[in-house]
Amino acid sequence: MLTRANLFGALVFVAVAISALFLPPWLVSLATIAFANALVVLGLVILWRTGLVPFGQALFYAIGAYAVALIGRYTPIRDVFVVVLAGAVAAGVVAYVIGFLLARYREIFFAMLSLAMSMILYGILVKSEALGSTDGFHVEAGSFLGWRPQGALRNLALFWLVLGFCAIAAWVVGVYFRSVAGSMAIPMRDNEIRVEFLGLSVDRLVHLKLVISGVLAGIGGALAALAVQHVDPQMAYWTTSGGFVFVTVLAGAGSVAAAFVGSLAFELVRSIAVALLPGAWQLILGSALLLTILFLPEGLGSLYSRLRRKPAAPKEQPGGPS
Repeated sequence: MLTRANLFGALVFVAVAISALFLPPWLVSLATIAFANALVVLGLVILWRTGLVPFGQALFYAIGAYAVALIGRYTPIRDVFVVVLAGAVAAGVVAYVIGFLLARYREIFFAMLSLAMSMILYGILVKSEALGSTDGFHVEAGSFLGWRPQGALRNLALFWLVLGFCAIAAWVVGVYFRSVAGSMAIPMRDNEIRVEFLGLSVDRLVHLKLVISGVLAGIGGALAALAVQHVDPQMAYWTTSGGFVFVTVLAGAGSVAAAFVGSLAFELVRSIAVALLPGAWQLILGSALLLTILFLPEGLGSLYSRLRRKPAAPKEQPGGPS
């Protein structure tokens, strides 16, 4: 169904795609990584709405990235859409399997279990020589594009590829939020027992959200591997998961667009902070998060709703002068 919001979102994506022709290469590269990571944040938003905060989303991110690297290293497959979808499927299968365990837990137990799963993968990647050990793998992005563009042309091709996947993911998640399963997020967060009384299984709904978020993270990891052209165990480390949670707090769970805006803002702030204060850039990021929590507790996405909110007209007092 074509709605006004879908049409506006499509126009925004087209405008962003065209604007890349006039942006400096470094900014195009930064936006490519930001939008790839935004897919992971979008998956976190799905879980965040139910009150679940996973600290192990880097697990699926790394699986998607390593799927691309391993296919490029050990198979003749070079179709970019095939390898990205392979990363999505691999992450989705793992999310489906461990979802039987994670869906039974809530709050800090859910967060710590997801973190433990991610660190298990990190340990496997570090110790396994077949998986590149601590050095990881090089990914030749040009070979997956069917041709070997160089420099700014390659950056543009990768940017448009990532943007296309982001547009599809944004539309699919928007449809999901309007479905019965997606609209149950806030009721699940507030009172799971009432949701069960409606005849819905909360554990199954959480399991479904875990799989969707895992698939999105797998796509994001696959695209990030193509953009960075390298994968290593750090992609599965807890600090990577923490960065995704940071961006989710910054963006808020109010809208789909907030995930992309928040991720781009995070990458811009981090790049500027590293350039200005190489030894204290974490201080700038921490301050930005603190200010967001204090003045925008619902994230950057709440700015749009605040601007649209009109002040209520004063009520006429009864018995006033005629």
